[in-house]
Amino acid sequence: MSARSLAARLLISSILLASHPFSAAQAEDAGAYLAAQIAAHEFDYTAAARYYERLISEENPTPELIEAAMISEVGRGALPEALTIAQRLAAAEPENKIASLLLVAEPVREGDFAGALAQLDGKPEAWLMGDNLMRGWLQAGLGQMSEAVKSFDAAGEEAGFESFAAYHKALALAMVGDFEGADAVLSSEAGQSVLTSRRGVLTHVQVLSQLERNPDAIALIDKVFGRSTDAEISGLRTALEVGEALDFTLVNDAREGVAELYYSFGTALVGEMPQGFSLIFTRIASWLRPDLSDAALVTAGLLESIGQHDLAIAAFAEVQPESPAFASAEIGRADAMVAAGRSEAAIEVLENLTRTKGEQAGVWIALGDALRREDRFAESADAYDKAIDILGAPQPDDWFVWYARAISQERSDQWDKAEPGFRKALELNPGQPSVLNYLGYSYVEKQQNLDEALTMIEQAVAARPDAGYIVDSLGWALYRLGRYEEAVVHMERAVELEAVDAVVNDHLGDVYWAVGRKREAEFQWKRALSFGPNDDLDMDRVRRKLELGLDKVLESEGAPPLRAE
Repeated sequence: MSARSLAARLLISSILLASHPFSAAQAEDAGAYLAAQIAAHEFDYTAAARYYERLISEENPTPELIEAAMISEVGRGALPEALTIAQRLAAAEPENKIASLLLVAEPVREGDFAGALAQLDGKPEAWLMGDNLMRGWLQAGLGQMSEAVKSFDAAGEEAGFESFAAYHKALALAMVGDFEGADAVLSSEAGQSVLTSRRGVLTHVQVLSQLERNPDAIALIDKVFGRSTDAEISGLRTALEVGEALDFTLVNDAREGVAELYYSFGTALVGEMPQGFSLIFTRIASWLRPDLSDAALVTAGLLESIGQHDLAIAAFAEVQPESPAFASAEIGRADAMVAAGRSEAAIEVLENLTRTKGEQAGVWIALGDALRREDRFAESADAYDKAIDILGAPQPDDWFVWYARAISQERSDQWDKAEPGFRKALELNPGQPSVLNYLGYSYVEKQQNLDEALTMIEQAVAARPDAGYIVDSLGWALYRLGRYEEAVVHMERAVELEAVDAVVNDHLGDVYWAVGRKREAEFQWKRALSFGPNDDLDMDRVRRKLELGLDKVLESEGAPPLRAE
């Protein structure tokens, strides 16, 4: 099923996740109602759940209130509480679509596939996923594989469901050991679209290995992932190279198959519907299968995208150390901590990770990035050193690590190391505008290689004409070369693009002063001060320029005077 087909089905259902069109007069506690509405609109599921709990404790709450309470509980990850509310909602509104998602999943979680099938068949109008797909997994759970295959085939005949049906049919066949059948499905026209997803590729890789076709599995990995630093992918490839037969682990039983179905729908909806829709599916997937790390990662990513950093941190923490995705989860958890204003805690998480997963380059890169964001440049350079050592012979995709390390080295007064690092980044990714700009700007600031610096920055501007910080570099290079009138045009453009950047406004002030527009220069310096403080700008120097003028400041610094126009 395509994401658009699923999105259309959900839109037709007219489910609203962030708010519900009912009057505050329906709730006795109008204050709690208003607070709940605000919290729900802001995706603050924890606060919303607290307020809705109070509201549905009143006599005769509306189905809309009960549904809102249930959605909030799912959003914050409290599935047992959400299930209790879903049962209450189903009594009030039997065809409720969100409640049906939980009510079918609950017996599956307990291994009661017959009960889940009864739920599915009893409320056909309530089901908003592909009922044939769900029926196929429930029948597989009952040992009715022939019927299950028929259900998957029926799902594949529905427009837009072809790839979903192929994937889940292949998983079910592989689950019972029919690897030839699974390979045939995955090799079909519908099955080929499965290979656009990471888990789809892993499914086929494990199936091929079980068929003693390790070279084909390696070829598939290389085709899709290339030179990957992903620990799970590289580990699988290594095992395949030494002739190991990979176990089939994607789905071990029908309960895990149903979890995969929820996960599949959840990921398909990302970007197609409001994040709340996807979150319901991925939360249920994790509830059914707590070790489904991919579901936890998607859940955490969704929560990050709506600003729920604490819930995201908790979702990342659900991934256990034995999972191949543990390093990725810890890196994600650290990023969420940074977003929540807990940078030091994030660095501590990453430092701990280097002690257990220090063989992975990505762990050191993440630590380097975190340290660099905190201006701990010497330490970040050391972290990037370790990453580059692990990566080995430089490849084109490694350009950013070399670039980031060079930035850290330049900012920690290690220009002798930084300069060749920038050059190496450009060798790996010729014409990369960020590298061209940084190296060119560095040369301008150091009054070195000014002609080459100007060429570099001009190339960067040509590649990214709307990047204000790069246009600023061009204007500043021209200023340094004494080409003041030319510099004005580019600096004014830079300020248009980066209107509230203190450094850019300060630069424009200097350029205006150089061409005799002194009142305008003073105005720009005052603007620069208004945006401060700024670690990249000496605010005291700006004040001295306002007091004495740029010429006197340059003279006091022993710098060359402005060139006469």
